[in-house]
Amino acid sequence: MKPVIYVTRKIPEELLQPYREYADFRMWERETEPVPRDVLLKEAAAADGVLCLLTEQIDRAFFRAAGNLKVVANMAVGFDNIDIEAAEEHGVVVTNTPDVLTETTADLTFGLLMTTARRIVEAADYIRDGQWEHWSPYLLAGADVHGKKIGIVGMGRIGEAVARRATGFQMPILYHNRSRKETVEQELGAKYLELDELLQEADFVVSLVPLTNETARLFNKEAFRKMKKSAVFINASRGATVDEDALYDALINNRIRAAGLDVFEKEPITPNHPLVQLDNTVCLPHIGSASEETRTKMIRLCLDNLATVLRGETPITPVHK
Repeated sequence: MKPVIYVTRKIPEELLQPYREYADFRMWERETEPVPRDVLLKEAAAADGVLCLLTEQIDRAFFRAAGNLKVVANMAVGFDNIDIEAAEEHGVVVTNTPDVLTETTADLTFGLLMTTARRIVEAADYIRDGQWEHWSPYLLAGADVHGKKIGIVGMGRIGEAVARRATGFQMPILYHNRSRKETVEQELGAKYLELDELLQEADFVVSLVPLTNETARLFNKEAFRKMKKSAVFINASRGATVDEDALYDALINNRIRAAGLDVFEKEPITPNHPLVQLDNTVCLPHIGSASEETRTKMIRLCLDNLATVLRGETPITPVHK
C-alpha cells in the first residue's frame, strides 16, 4: 500500500505526476485560500507525509492528531510555523527549502529597496490618478541608492546575496550577524558592526534575520530612534521581527525616511492596515521567492524530501538532526 501525502494548497498536477508511483496524494483544491484547521487535522490523521506552507500552524495538537506521520515538508526557508520540539517528540522529520530561493529573494529585497528609495510605486500611482500636470525640480524626488551605506541585519545566504548586489551600486556594506562572516568581509569588503552602530550609520537598514525569541520585535521604538532621519528600512525576513506600531510612529513623525515591507506580523493584511495608508511605505504581499522558476524548485524540493524520507532514506534538507 502506497503512503499518503497531504498537500495543503493546490499545486500543478504535472509536478505531482512523477511522484505518484511511490505515493497517493490528497490535496486542498484551492490555490489562494488556506486549508481550514479542522480539515488539516482530519487529513493529517491519515497522512504519512505533509507538504505545507507557512500559513499552516504545525503545532503540538497537529502532531497528536497525525499518528502515522513521518515527515513534514515546509515550502519555505523559515519554519517558525512548526513546533520542532513536538516534531522530534513524535519522531517526525521536518524539512525546508533553503538555497533554491536565495537569489530570487535577494532580487526582490534589493528591488524593494530601490522601489522604496526612488518612490516608484508612488510615482506610478501619481500618473494613474491623473495628477501629472507639470514637471518641477523636486517632483517625487527620492533618495539615491548608489554610494549609500547598506546595513544588513542577518548575513545568511540571502544577506550575502543582497550584499553582492549592493557592490554593483558601490554601496559600502555594513552587517550585523550572530557570528562574524570573514569570507564576506574579505570577498565583498563588508564591515561587521554591533547592531546599535549599524543602525546609526546605515542609510538603508535591511532586515534578513530569522524569527527567534531573540529577534522578535528586534526593530522596536529604540531601534528606529537610533536610525538616521534619512534612513530607509527594508524588511524581507519575518513580520514579527518588527514592532509595527513603533515603525508606523517613526514613519509618520519623520524619524526615518521610508520603509519597504514584504512581510507583516499578521498576514494577510488589508487595505486598511495603517502602514498601507502611508505614502512613504511600500507594502508587498510576501512575494520574496515568487518567481515561477523558484516556486517550482521549492515544490520539487519538498516532494523530493517527502520521497526520500518515505523510502527510509536521509532527507535532503532537514531542519533538525
